[in-house]
Amino acid sequence: MGDMTVSIPPRVLTVAGSDSGGGAGIQADLKTMLALGVHGMSVIAAVTAQNSLGVQGYWELPPEAVRAQLDSVLGDIGAQAVKTGMLASPALVETVAGALASYPAPVIVDPVGVSKHGDTLLAPEAVETLRTRLLPVATVVTPNLWEVEQLTSVKVEDEDGLRRAADAVLELGPTWALIKGGHLPGRPVDLLTDGTAEYRFTADRLDNRHTHGTGCTLASAIASHLALGDDVPVAVGKAKEYVTGAIARGFPLGEGIGPVDHAWQWRP
Repeated sequence: MGDMTVSIPPRVLTVAGSDSGGGAGIQADLKTMLALGVHGMSVIAAVTAQNSLGVQGYWELPPEAVRAQLDSVLGDIGAQAVKTGMLASPALVETVAGALASYPAPVIVDPVGVSKHGDTLLAPEAVETLRTRLLPVATVVTPNLWEVEQLTSVKVEDEDGLRRAADAVLELGPTWALIKGGHLPGRPVDLLTDGTAEYRFTADRLDNRHTHGTGCTLASAIASHLALGDDVPVAVGKAKEYVTGAIARGFPLGEGIGPVDHAWQWRP
């Protein structure tokens, strides 16, 4: 067994796509997990060729490769929380939902529909599978307003519409919905609700376009804090603080949109 005095950090698994540019996807997830003190593990569902200018291509892994990775990690090591990201096809959504349905850890679903550059990352036929198979397994689902519309057809025009959007998302079966209102005019507000309790998180709008990877980072930060023992509202609050700091220090890379700084707390 080795030295029993070694403390073992909680384990968090991300199931998502790889981002060759290192700012989003699996890479953002693992950096976030390291920054927040948990052991990150990964199931790669797709490989993308992408950089600061956009996504130049993506290749899905076969469902059996995704299933094998899930079985390897969950069967031997286990996880205190699981985060899902880019799952582009119905077969991949189905595979992941099937593996997680009976697994006892909280599941954070980031229903990735479009990239920061407007690239579609979810096949239209996968939206239905996401709604009917993966969302019912979710402890928390974290859609932005585009993704809310994709999932529920509810279009949010202002802060008053956030609760309506959340209720429509909750009808699909997750325990909590975190509706990210960052694309609304005015001060950004996110709404978290389980249908009863309601929490609003506001942050200053930062004048920084280097925001590649914010959605992945937020969902991974929530998963990390849940694994560390926080309840959902506390985990979301802490995750928001981490992401806000990371956006504030986002930096330019290449010719386009740069990443947030996952290591902002460590830099002088």
